[in-house]
Parts: sequence; C-alpha cells; structure tokens
Amino acid sequence: MDSGTDTVIASESRVLIIMTGGTICMRRSPDGFVPARGFLESGLAPRPSFNDGSQPRDIPFVDENYVETPYRSLRTPISRYEKHIRYAVYEFAELLDSSSINANGWTYIAQIIFRNYRTFDAFVILHGTDSLAYTCSALSFMLQNLGKPVILTGSQAPMLELQNDATDNLLGSLIVAGHFMIPEVCLFFNHKLFRGNRSTKISASEFAAFASPNFPPLATISSLRTHVSWELIHRPVHIKPFSIHTSRATGEVACLRIFPGIKPEMVDAVLKLDGLKGLILETFGSGNAPGGADGALTKVFADAVKRGIIIVNVTQCMTGTVTPLYEPAMQLKRAGVIPGHDMTTEAALAKLSYLLALPEMTPAKVIDQMSVSIRGEFTEQTTMAFAHPRDVLPTHLANLTSLGYAISKGDRDEVERLMESSDVAWLLNEADYSGNTPLHIAATGPSLEILRLLLQQGASVHLRNKAGRTPLFLAANAGLGGHVTLLRESGAHLHTGEMATAKSQAKQHLDLWRTAGA
Repeated sequence: MDSGTDTVIASESRVLIIMTGGTICMRRSPDGFVPARGFLESGLAPRPSFNDGSQPRDIPFVDENYVETPYRSLRTPISRYEKHIRYAVYEFAELLDSSSINANGWTYIAQIIFRNYRTFDAFVILHGTDSLAYTCSALSFMLQNLGKPVILTGSQAPMLELQNDATDNLLGSLIVAGHFMIPEVCLFFNHKLFRGNRSTKISASEFAAFASPNFPPLATISSLRTHVSWELIHRPVHIKPFSIHTSRATGEVACLRIFPGIKPEMVDAVLKLDGLKGLILETFGSGNAPGGADGALTKVFADAVKRGIIIVNVTQCMTGTVTPLYEPAMQLKRAGVIPGHDMTTEAALAKLSYLLALPEMTPAKVIDQMSVSIRGEFTEQTTMAFAHPRDVLPTHLANLTSLGYAISKGDRDEVERLMESSDVAWLLNEADYSGNTPLHIAATGPSLEILRLLLQQGASVHLRNKAGRTPLFLAANAGLGGHVTLLRESGAHLHTGEMATAKSQAKQHLDLWRTAGA
C-alpha cells in the first residue's frame, strides 16, 4: 500500500537554486553594489511569493565529498497548477561577478548538479548577465543526456532594490522548473524561456536583456498562464543515464572578428598561437570574408586547416545563417572552413571546446560533429518542426487514448503508426486522467520494445503521475525486471517521495528493488 506521506510529497517539486553571484544577489555598500550572502533569508524569506509561511524543512545537499548536509528550504504558495515548489539555495564559496566565470566555474556548477541530480527535480542557477549566455552554452554540452530542467537567470537590478527585474526572473524560473519537464539547459529572462545555447545578450541596461535571434522562445509567461511550445523541446533520445563531461579545451580555442582591411599576417599570428586547436571566425553577412590580395587571407585559413586547426565560420549578424551563397563564403568553405550555420558565437565556442576535449575525438570526427546539431544549437534545414494544432486538440486526445490502449496490448505496429501520425512531442509526455504518461503505461506493459521505442523518442523518465509515481517505481512494483533495467539504463531513478514505500516493498523482492535503486 502507498503511504499517505508519499502522496502529499507529490504536490511539491524540489528545486535547487545554485547562486554563483551576479547583480541579482547584490546589495548597496559604501563602495557600490557588492554580492550579499544569505540570499534565502534576506532576499526570499520575507517575500510572500517565495515563502508561503509553512514550516521550513531541511533538504539534504550532497557536497563535493559526497556528504549529505541539511539545507534549509522554503516553499512557494500553491500555483495555478496546484503544486508548491520547495527550494533550497546553495551559494558559491566565492560569489562571482559574471565577468570572472571561467571553465572551472562551469565545471563546479556541473558537478553540483550531478551530485544532487536524484534529490531535486530541477535546478535554477543565479548568474551575472555579462557571461550568462556563455555559461548556458557551455553547460548545454557538458550536461549529457540531461533529463531535468536546468534554468539560468539573473537580473539587471538587484533583488534588494525597490525597482528590479530580479523578482520576476527568479519566480518565473522557479515556476517553469517546478512545473514543466523541459530537459534542457535554458535561460529565463523577462518572462521568456530561451534555449540556452541559442541565446545572447542584446542590452546592457534594458530588462529585455536577452534574445534568441534564430530560434523561438521555448516558453512564455503571461498573466494568465505559462505557454510551453512542446514541439520545440530538445530531448535525450539515447538509452544512457545522465552524466557530465567536464574536460574542456576552452584555452585552446580563440575567437576572431573579421573587419574591413584586416591584414592576413594578423590572422596568421592568431592561428599560429602555441597550443591553438580551433578558431571561431566571425564573418560578414552570410559568411563572407575578404580573400586578401592574391587570395592571401584565404591561403592563411587553408594552411591552418592543413595544420589540423579547426575553423568554424559564424556570422556577425544578429539573425541569419552562414551559407556559401556568395563567392567569398564559397572560398572559405573550399579552404576547409566549417560553416557554423546560425549558431551564436557563444554556442560555437562552447561546442568546439567540448568536442576537442572528448576522448578519442580526431579532427575529422570533430568536423563531422560540428556539422550536426547535437543539443539543438543550430537550425538543421532538413528538420521539420510541427506546430501544435490547437483547433484539432480532440484528435490529439483521441490519439493519446488509442496510444495507451495499444501500449497496454503490446501492439508495437499500432504504437508506431499513432506516433507517426501525431505530434510526438506533445503525445509522449501528455498525461491521462490519472497523470500517467505513455511511458508510465509502457512501464507496466507487456512489451519491452515499446518501452524502448518511447525512450528513444524522448519520453521523460522523471515525470510522476498524480499518485507521485515514476515509471521506474511502477515497473518495479509490477515485478518487471527487464523494464526496470532498461529504465535505469536510460537514467531513471526513484523519486525521494517514493523511497519509503520502495524500501518497504524491497523486503519481499530485494534484488528487483535493489536494481531500481531502493
């Protein structure tokens, strides 16, 4: 039997706020604005929108020594989605100005998320705005097979100032993180959720400081509701658990902006820097650069490529893509320069640094991977995105019912047909009246292959039904060892609210529940 405690916990989401520093947590001092510690107590506890006044409760935080330390948590008032968000705040030992963040800081953030991945449903990172887009792009590649929301935000004015954007940015981040299973590294600012590696800073002072010029927002918050564009969400489709890759070649990649009259010897000097392995080349328009007298500059690029240096061509323009439409861009491509499509400079730098640091990654493999979107970082022209047809929603609901029935019968052919004829992004993570998604049904269904198919299409292993149960719990409770193993291989883990019941069940089926992680 389920315990009553588990059901109550299901009405809460757990979010870890990681505070790195930045304007959002600053306070006034005689020397100007300085980072303020005790953000939970001074910035959040006094505000009714962040604290419903319920009894504070400790949540275990796993530190760098893998020791659990109790952290005080607060809870938001109940939302229009009938859920509270319980959150704790972890503060960097040294709060940073965003211009001071580097690869070590990115590694530290990734390690915190990895150690606490099972305890929390989502993560919100408070960060200075100057380098926020760089951190978003870096984390999007470092966090591999991510199955939970990671949302970065900051502000143009501190939380402790009377007029600020910090309150809306942080509350909006918590609302999205605590209610919607968007398994991406995202940036939330001014009521909009952007894919992190498509974002860039566009203003030094406006509240609308960030934009995603070549990709629509993943979600927007209005006074009435939060609208998520589910058809845009990038999901993991590999049968692998969440992991992090913290080795980066950031110090071996440079950025160079082309300008009229640039001398070939200037570019050659950069390309001959000791230890350089890659260059992000910011060019004019759709990827154009001057060839130089007698093609001297083009020859500099070609010679560098022959030495094994990987050069990626991105546009200086805010919108648009690199394409060999004009002769100068064609010359660069012929010299071996890789078109960066519509990637931002931040994303191109992060991706190339990530790929160069992967083990057994040859220059040829790096070139191949730079030409493929691996985290949704650029627009692939062959990919068709389907908008959610709101006027035919009853058809979608009918398909959801039919899909659940086909899964229960183990009819793989019918499951594939329904998925081909429907908006898969909407269908996979939609729930029935009990809160069960198709993956919940497959977790107790007769077909292991249908379960595998749904996972390979991006179904989330972390969503819980109205009873607070994950697909993994249901599979273990049904005694389906193969299903449990496959879900675990895909990164599934028991939610903290399921542990008490799972440990009780483990007394009768020890091996099965041990495999499930109880």
